[in-house]
Amino acid sequence: MQIQLASLNSGSNGNCYYIGNAAEAVLIDAGLSCRETEKRMRQLELDIKKVKAIFISHEHKDHISGAGVLSKKYQLPVYITRKTLRNCWPGIESHLVHSFTAEEKISMGTLIVTAFAKSHDANDPHSFIIQCGGTCIGVFTDIGHACKNVTRYFRQCHAVFLESNYDANMLANGNYPVHLQKRISGGKGHLSNTQALQLFCENKWEGLRLLILSHLSENNNTENLVQELFENHAGDTKIYVASRYSASPVFSIEATLPRRENISMIQMRLFG
Repeated sequence: MQIQLASLNSGSNGNCYYIGNAAEAVLIDAGLSCRETEKRMRQLELDIKKVKAIFISHEHKDHISGAGVLSKKYQLPVYITRKTLRNCWPGIESHLVHSFTAEEKISMGTLIVTAFAKSHDANDPHSFIIQCGGTCIGVFTDIGHACKNVTRYFRQCHAVFLESNYDANMLANGNYPVHLQKRISGGKGHLSNTQALQLFCENKWEGLRLLILSHLSENNNTENLVQELFENHAGDTKIYVASRYSASPVFSIEATLPRRENISMIQMRLFG
């Protein structure tokens, strides 16, 4: 079955990822305001009424700041772990709060969302895969290192949002204080370009049709750097770099399609 996916925004200023099919959809994280989420979905011609739930990866503001207003306006259930909820104040109405645990499969119509634990400097961080029929999409950002869970699920995916947060040289030679550099690169922060590339090269498989590089640092990375680095190793996998300033195109993918050309961009323009 065909799945549509898009980054509404990706970066420390707000993260929100759309995954859906013809009947239903989910949002992974809600780090944009309700108004901006609505605006970007309209620009991409995505119907917000198809969204059945919001899934929260962890409590950092850039992943949760819009969850309260968005869920209230559209009465969307918000799936969030108990530990995460205890360590934030997202303003979600109590009847919309649903907890989840690692490895639990949650059905939203024909979409099945599975969370798994990862390494990040948050209280109970998780990443997600979303399955529909035989197609599997991964959302793997805010990863301190590529743990066994990350590599295991990466090998199942036909498309992945993968963090490629910083260039190690730019971070080391930039103006960030040492303690912040250590937080970012210390194993519970973010993946560097080199670490993300290693994860991709060691775990990609012939079914991986699309890689969307995500959560790039504003000060310690560039889109061109990441695009060039990964294109040199892409093979048959399509590479796209998500922006921190605008939505991506809407991509359409299904597992049964054997060739790279069968990934379509439903929307070709990038929107500001």
